[in-house]
Amino acid sequence: MRNFISVNDVTDINVLVKKALMYKANPFADKILGINKRVGLLFLNPSMRTRLSTQIAAQNLGMDVIVFNVDKDGWALEFEEEAIMSGNTVEHVKDAAPIMGKYFDILCIRTFPSLKNKEDDYSELYIKQFIKYSGIPVVSLESATLHPLQSLTDIITINEIVENEKVKSKKEKLKIVLTWAPHVKPLPQCVANSFAEWVNKWGNADFVITHPEDYDLDERFTKGATIINDQDEALKDADFVYVKNWSTYKDYGKIYCNDPEWMLTDEKLKLTNNAKVMHCLPVRRNVELSDEVLDSKNSIVTQEAGNRVWAAQAVLSEILKSNY
Repeated sequence: MRNFISVNDVTDINVLVKKALMYKANPFADKILGINKRVGLLFLNPSMRTRLSTQIAAQNLGMDVIVFNVDKDGWALEFEEEAIMSGNTVEHVKDAAPIMGKYFDILCIRTFPSLKNKEDDYSELYIKQFIKYSGIPVVSLESATLHPLQSLTDIITINEIVENEKVKSKKEKLKIVLTWAPHVKPLPQCVANSFAEWVNKWGNADFVITHPEDYDLDERFTKGATIINDQDEALKDADFVYVKNWSTYKDYGKIYCNDPEWMLTDEKLKLTNNAKVMHCLPVRRNVELSDEVLDSKNSIVTQEAGNRVWAAQAVLSEILKSNY
C-alpha cells in the first residue's frame, strides 16, 4: 500500500480487518516497526477522534508524531495550479508539500468540502496535490468526498460484533442499512459515500440505503446497494443500522427536508432484527439519534469510536511495511 485515500487502495479488506483486530488484542506487537520514522498529521479542519486515534496508532508502532493545524498554525495554502496569489493565500502547496516530504515519512491529511462547488469538492484537489508534490505516502484523515479510516473502522466493528456476539441474520447475509438522519445544518456526503463504497466492495451483506427523496448520493459510491425512500421498509430485519446526515448531492450542499420523523427511535428499532446502531460521532442527540437509542444496549458507537485506533494502526503498518 502506497497511499490510503479510498477502499480502492486496499487489496483485501478482510486481511486488513484481521490485522486491525490483531493490534487490538496486542497493541504493541509491532512496537519497533516505525522506529526512526515520523508521521505528520495535517488538519485543515477540526478533529477529535481522528486526531487522537491516529496519534495513538502511530505511537503504538514506535513512530514520532507531529500534529499541525494548518488553519490555525500555518499560512493559508493555495492549491490551484497557475494561481495568481494576490488574495488571502500565502503559500502554494507546490512549495509546502515537498518540504513536508523532507520532514516526514508519512503524511496524514484531513480536509473538508466547501459544500458550495460540487466540481471543486469532488475533484479532491487538496489531497491530490499533496500526493503529487510531497513525494511520500499520504493517508486521508477525511477528504472532501470520503472518510476511509472511518469506513474501515465500521467494517472492523461489524466483524467484531458478528464474531463475538454470533449475530444471526434472518437472511443468508447480514442486512446493513445506512439511514439518513435530520441535522441542524448541511453536512458533507463524505461518511455516507465512504461507508457505501466500503460495504459494497466488502460484499458480505445485503446493503440498503434509505433517505428522503432528493438526497441521492453519487452513484459511483452507491452502485450495488438497494435504495429505498421509505425508512420503515428499509429497516425491516436489519442487523446493523448506520445513522448519518448528509446534504443534497445533485443540488449541492442543501437541506430540503429536515423531517424529525427520520430520527432513529426505539420504536423504529422494533422493525429490525434487534439491530446494532452505528454513528461516526459527533452526534446531535435527539436530532439525529434519540437518547433512548444512544444509551441502549443496541448502540455500539463507543466501541466503534474505540476501534479507530486499530484501523489507523493497520493502515500505517501496511504503509510502513510496503515502503520502508
